[in-house]
Amino acid sequence: MLVPVKSFAHAKHRLSSVLGDADRRALVRRMAEQVLRAAAPLATAVVCDDADVADWAREHGAIVLWEPGRGLNGAVQSGVDQLARMGVRRVVVAHADLPTARDLATLAGYPGVTLVPDRRDDGTNVISLPTRTGFRFAYGPGSFARHRAECVRLGLALRVLREPSLTYDVDWPSDIPAP
Repeated sequence: MLVPVKSFAHAKHRLSSVLGDADRRALVRRMAEQVLRAAAPLATAVVCDDADVADWAREHGAIVLWEPGRGLNGAVQSGVDQLARMGVRRVVVAHADLPTARDLATLAGYPGVTLVPDRRDDGTNVISLPTRTGFRFAYGPGSFARHRAECVRLGLALRVLREPSLTYDVDWPSDIPAP
């Protein structure tokens, strides 16, 4: 399991119009903790470039993969490559902004690639794939279509899963879960 986590202090600034800094940081941390809980019983690695996130990850029993200044795509690619060198044959990559995430380990059973889009069918919240495929990550707006195209390019079997607990992410103020 690989979870990219941005600095809690700098994550989700789009929410600043409705949440103060302390509340925004607390929400980001709670969502990331939910994703780590949802990963059990899989071994989990957090890819990050922030010392506070690294300490938090270690406190939660995760391996820390330090990737400074790589951006999301570079950090995920490097994290998957590092896990492959450690002998990991399959990885589930889940973003840390999934407040209702559960049962991430169940995605690891499909032999091809599993894509879980966001509820708008635009972004990609979760990807499960073999590590040594040459898959190129392309997160950002429209990533779901790009990730599907990458599976076609590589000739990888593809399963799309629209599990509500995994399609719900928090990107905009209207996405913030009720207390």
